Amino acid sequence: MFVLIWATLLFSVRVSDAETGSSVRGKQSRPLKDYCITLVEGEITAEAGLCVVIPCSFTVPENIKVLNIVWFKCKSTKGKCGEKDIFFNSSISSDQVQSEFKGRVSLLESDVSKKNCSIIVNDLKESDSGTYQIRVKASPRRDSYKFFQRATVSVQGLSQRPTVMIPPLTEGQLTTLTCTAPGLCSGSEPTFTWRWRGGGESDADLTGNITAFKTENVTEFAKRRSSTLSFSPSAEHHGTNITCTILFQGHVSTEETATLSVSCE
Repeated sequence: MFVLIWATLLFSVRVSDAETGSSVRGKQSRPLKDYCITLVEGEITAEAGLCVVIPCSFTVPENIKVLNIVWFKCKSTKGKCGEKDIFFNSSISSDQVQSEFKGRVSLLESDVSKKNCSIIVNDLKESDSGTYQIRVKASPRRDSYKFFQRATVSVQGLSQRPTVMIPPLTEGQLTTLTCTAPGLCSGSEPTFTWRWRGGGESDADLTGNITAFKTENVTEFAKRRSSTLSFSPSAEHHGTNITCTILFQGHVSTEETATLSVSCE
């Protein structure tokens, strides 16, 4: 998912006076052509339950101080977003933004002076699809500039499945199975459930076995979630199906089934 997002072709847009929505006080020290926001070209696709990164960077003259970065979820594809559309503001607390985004949004780089305005939205819902607009506000001594750019995000139903790793199984020997969740997100922890089915039987929880949940930091903002199941297989497990089901926020789930093959000692 992240490889696809970051591999998306970037393009640079120079903003004109009409596009900036700038509020200028006093003498303008630099022409607005010195300001630039770089966003992705085209539509960013993501899946419910996972996360999306909107890659973003900007440039300002060296003598300009960046005051804040604001992201909007726009109600329409045309025209500027309003203050009620704000879902992230680097200079205010999360309590002052849209309630549906609380706890789900963060900048990849908290230091705005590094000119990285990329944002990550976790625990995605299909309703998160739409047009997103960024506003970067910068100011020299007496001037204040606001410049904008937009990106489009499409959140679809979850199609990715877990990865189930099964080592060679020998009757009576302790073994560990691993189920890894799709996506690399830093949002809410998913719930893992292991079930197995014998010949002609209904599904049953794998009770009496040891399960463990593991979170591995892949990058500063990306995590790989997995669950391990340790048990001693017996002859009755041979040919049975084992299923790992993962439940994400918003009642979004996915699962993968594998068949066990147990050999004798």
